[in-house]
Amino acid sequence: MTRIAKVPERVLQAATLLLFLLAWQLASSAYPSDQFPSPLNVLLGFSEIARNGVLIEHVSISLFRFSLAYLLAAILAIPLGLLLGGFKTLQRASDPLVQLLRPISPIAWFPLAVLWFGIGNLPAIFIIFLASFFPVLLAAITGVRHVDPLYLKVAANFGASRSETFLKIIWPAAFPHIMVGLNIALGTGWIHLVAGEMLGAQSGLGFMIVDARNFLRTDLIIAGMLLVGLLGLLINAAIRHLEQRVIERWGALP
Repeated sequence: MTRIAKVPERVLQAATLLLFLLAWQLASSAYPSDQFPSPLNVLLGFSEIARNGVLIEHVSISLFRFSLAYLLAAILAIPLGLLLGGFKTLQRASDPLVQLLRPISPIAWFPLAVLWFGIGNLPAIFIIFLASFFPVLLAAITGVRHVDPLYLKVAANFGASRSETFLKIIWPAAFPHIMVGLNIALGTGWIHLVAGEMLGAQSGLGFMIVDARNFLRTDLIIAGMLLVGLLGLLINAAIRHLEQRVIERWGALP
């Protein structure tokens, strides 16, 4: 165990990836290639859609839908969460409604989303928005409610105005909690992006996977799945970088 602990992290990660590919290759040899393609077959399929421009088109539209819905959720959920967290009466009045809607899976909204918005960008954007909204909302509420009352008393003793108290006390203290909510919303939103595109879109990575299924192209199905995971990994790395900046600016995350 001591020797393994001394191995560089990148070496361990490369070894894990190599073992995964080896296990994949061994498992695929037991099935026909049209049922369980090998890593090489998936790579060839990935290269095919990359050359004909289909891949860039689907990735671009998926990133557009996700970015728009995620930003809308953050723009609406953060101010609302700060408002509800700052006024206990409003928070108590709205809590039953929030707790009623929050457990409803965004997937349950699919029939209504298609009925309301038709086929295209809007159903997928709506589903991603729902998946991202509540984690950010609850994180913002929690962040405000966990502000140390001592900080507020000190601000009041020094004659700070409400706007100064919010900008210099409440916002910095609550934002680390909000970052946690944004991170959770990132994962839930990205997962439901693919689900939304499978049912209510004619483009995007989710649609690409369903379209490949219709043509029995299992190599493209797995290529699409791996691409979804890779993009999610890159987006998560970006959020972690932002979290680190928050830690440097306002202290450790909760």
